[in-house]
Amino acid sequence: MVKRNKALSVGPLKASATVGATLAFLGFNRSLPMLHGSQGCTAFGKIFFIQHFREPIPLQTTALDQVSAIMGSDENLVEGLRTICDKHQPALIGVPTTGLVEAQGADPKRALKDFRARYPQYEQVAIVPVHSPDFAGCLESGYAQAITSIIEDLVPDAAVAGTRPGRRQRQVNVLVSAAMTPGDIEYLKDLLERFQLRPVVVPDLSDALDGHLADTDYSALTIGGTLIEELATLGDAAATLVIGRSMDAAADLLKDRTGVPDVRFPHLMGLDAMDALVLALADISAEPVPERIERQRSQLQDAMLDAHFSLGQGRFAIAGDGDLLLAFSELLAEMGAETVAAVAPTNAPSLRAVKTAEVKIGDLEDLEQLASARQAEVLICNSHGAASAERLGIPLLRAGFPQYDLIGGYQRCWIGYTGARQTLFDLANIMLSLEKGEIHPYRSRLKQWPTGENLAA
Repeated sequence: MVKRNKALSVGPLKASATVGATLAFLGFNRSLPMLHGSQGCTAFGKIFFIQHFREPIPLQTTALDQVSAIMGSDENLVEGLRTICDKHQPALIGVPTTGLVEAQGADPKRALKDFRARYPQYEQVAIVPVHSPDFAGCLESGYAQAITSIIEDLVPDAAVAGTRPGRRQRQVNVLVSAAMTPGDIEYLKDLLERFQLRPVVVPDLSDALDGHLADTDYSALTIGGTLIEELATLGDAAATLVIGRSMDAAADLLKDRTGVPDVRFPHLMGLDAMDALVLALADISAEPVPERIERQRSQLQDAMLDAHFSLGQGRFAIAGDGDLLLAFSELLAEMGAETVAAVAPTNAPSLRAVKTAEVKIGDLEDLEQLASARQAEVLICNSHGAASAERLGIPLLRAGFPQYDLIGGYQRCWIGYTGARQTLFDLANIMLSLEKGEIHPYRSRLKQWPTGENLAA
């Protein structure tokens, strides 16, 4: 691990923890995140969400001005909550903090107590504040912190709620990391249902941000996502699946509260990772592995055979949050490719397991320098990496958040046998486009060429 050695970022790589916490709240039904900060803090995040998902994004702000930034912002938060409850009647309001109010020393939990005391008529609305300043962490850590806070505030202790692990024998809780797209979650839910299991995904972005036309009129709240009422049943599930090491803290808290056993996976990209998941599902459900899944596994094996000629000894540069970086590095290592440059915006537990010699905590300038020095052939990064790839003169595979110059990137499925198969095809085709190892026809200088053909040659 190589720590940051600059006092500034040149070509920032990270999306903020505030954006990550907001993304987590968007995965719940009838939810409305309200960022505690200035209007500018919210506007930047909203732009990225709209460009990435190509959908209207429900988002509010406490709209601090120069006076409240100095004199205190509690009143903005209390009145903001009252207005939202009065106008929209949401099931959940998420309150991620921004760097402005954190620097101010604001305490959103104290303001929430004031709100509850002054407006008891809104006690049925769940409100979850999250400390997620822009200057600490990244999208992945903010997202994980929001899920931890939701479990802390809304999942009752088993002793109080009377829940019992295994009472709902077919229910499986699924905690998913920020690295998983709505397309990934949709695939995962389908896989669990093939084992006759009922998944409760926390949060379920595949139901809220999968890009569908709803039958209802415009709503200022999220349409779809995890039901708040479902959180009270997590303690009755047979097991919990935890995808991503960034979710360990949330998983520890959920297990402590409910007693439901969990099975943890660093990621679900590649043959080894998926084999571990399928075996776990067969064990939890006591059902045989469906023939369709076995067929998909054999298809991935064939794809690995086809692609290894192109990917073997390939040299890749990857930039992203910890879970995504780990997943891609292990997928490439399975194929005999090498991650020669790896850059993450912040430190994370998963970075210690990345299949590379070293991981740099830095920005896109660091990535360009490493990729150039180590002769990377392909770059894997979000849309911020497009300019870097152009300067390096190498192709870019877009992955992660945001993807503002690509339509449908949010729905891409990277996990599972089918997702990994398509990823290998895409990477192999990129390598083929480099004409690596191609032997061009030999043309002798001594041959007597016809006049026209000689000019063409």
